[in-house]
Amino acid sequence: MTDSAMDGMTASPRMPGGPLPRFETPLVPRNSISGRALVAVVAIMTFLASLTTGAVILVSGAASEWQSDVAREVTIQVIPAPGRDLDATVDKAATVARALAGIGEVRPYSKEESGKLLEPWLGAGLKLDELPVPRLIVVKASPGATPDMAQLRRMLTEQVPGASLDDHRGWIDRMRAMAGTAVAVGVGILILMIAATILSVTFATRSAIATNKTVIEVLHFVGAKNGFIAGHFQRHFLLLGLQGGSIGGGAAILLFVFASLLSRLFAGTAGGDQTAALFGTFSIGILGYIAVLGQVVLIAAVTAITSRQTVNRTLEMID
Repeated sequence: MTDSAMDGMTASPRMPGGPLPRFETPLVPRNSISGRALVAVVAIMTFLASLTTGAVILVSGAASEWQSDVAREVTIQVIPAPGRDLDATVDKAATVARALAGIGEVRPYSKEESGKLLEPWLGAGLKLDELPVPRLIVVKASPGATPDMAQLRRMLTEQVPGASLDDHRGWIDRMRAMAGTAVAVGVGILILMIAATILSVTFATRSAIATNKTVIEVLHFVGAKNGFIAGHFQRHFLLLGLQGGSIGGGAAILLFVFASLLSRLFAGTAGGDQTAALFGTFSIGILGYIAVLGQVVLIAAVTAITSRQTVNRTLEMID
């Protein structure tokens, strides 16, 4: 058989009018079921992570405001005693407090007002005449001033028998502990969500590798470098991560904007005022929104890096 005949047998078949068209198939399927599932998982994880970050920001901001308000306010307590003129003692303690530098407001509570403070615990209509109910004096510092509370305590001890100063230090410490716990819990939840995202990406990448195992092995054996193959997966999963992260982060941002508008709408009502006292205006601020966008980018980067590492480990096993 001549060489020309052999060439004719090995040549690619031709259609009338020209060669067969070439159809390029992507190395990683773009619209696979695992890819759509991964987008949904990443969107859910990003949404929950953004909610956690926003909640931590709200709690930390509210705790800082509480600490600032409480730190500016101290309470003088005057204990009733036999033979003690309680009204005169209260007036003297208020005079001593007003004389201290940096004090902006001193408000003694009357006997009736002091009794009303006990109503949430003892109930209304209770006769307190025979009970030694202490009288309270609320002392507030001037804006920007830092009064010497230790000096005020010494002055009260020396000049006003039966008067004691409460600077709410224990309450401030508890609020700091609460804020620190909230931040620690939020960071822990974020770490768990990132770990769950890594596992999801790992399984999705292995599924994509198994679907295209033959093509990957052929490319690998004909000399394609691991970086070339892994790069295709990295770009593919980066786009999936950005898509899912944008959906989840965008939903979280919309939720925070809606909550902020809703809190402003109910401002001035009893429920709205109580909610605002606990959580502020539900606005996470510009830094909060930047943090949410940063999480979108972070989760997309984690998705891409995880897929690349998974492909590299798989190709190393083929070697």
